[in-house]
Amino acid sequence: MIAKPLGMLLNFLYGLIGNYGISIIFFTIIVKLLLLPLTFQQLKQTKMMADMQPKLKELQNKYKNDKETLNVKTMELYKEYKVNPLGGCLPLLIQMPIIFGLFAVLREPIKHIADPNFVQAVNESFLWIPNLSEPDKIILPVLAGITTYFSMNTASNPGAAQNPSMKMMNTIFPVMILWWGRSFPAGLTLYWVVSNLFQMAQQYVIPKAGTPKEESN
Repeated sequence: MIAKPLGMLLNFLYGLIGNYGISIIFFTIIVKLLLLPLTFQQLKQTKMMADMQPKLKELQNKYKNDKETLNVKTMELYKEYKVNPLGGCLPLLIQMPIIFGLFAVLREPIKHIADPNFVQAVNESFLWIPNLSEPDKIILPVLAGITTYFSMNTASNPGAAQNPSMKMMNTIFPVMILWWGRSFPAGLTLYWVVSNLFQMAQQYVIPKAGTPKEESN
């Protein structure tokens, strides 16, 4: 249901551009722009959660032996900062079906694009890649791993940066992406690299909005 319209968009772009690799780049940018409102909401909630972390730690230390009071005070703190505990997760959950649809289209484009002329497109070369339907064993996977590492660390909030499990994930996941990229079609890995670059750029472009002001004292 989601992969079909995404396939139509990719096919439309290829009809305009005539190059499968460049079509994937523009396809990625358009999809990321369409998801920008959800991404903005997620970033906003993440920054607000980071701002309230010091006060949350104070409560945890103060009421560490009184779980009931801790829960009440924590909910009061959420209300004070106007933060929804699930606010950062909800946009991501909404995006997940779209992400799965994207992977389906780029992994098996012929399955989701009815245009017979597109069969030739997926076998085109792009830059150093002889065939975008086949895996690129070295350069693209390495780029995917590097951009994943920097995009994850750029997006991390200060609280998460102090979390040992998050630090480990920020190291292990890029290595996993590098390994998976060696078996994915080059077109899919190209999408991942461009998506990461877009995400890193938006971290600098999107201003801090909606972040509650801390008290001067």
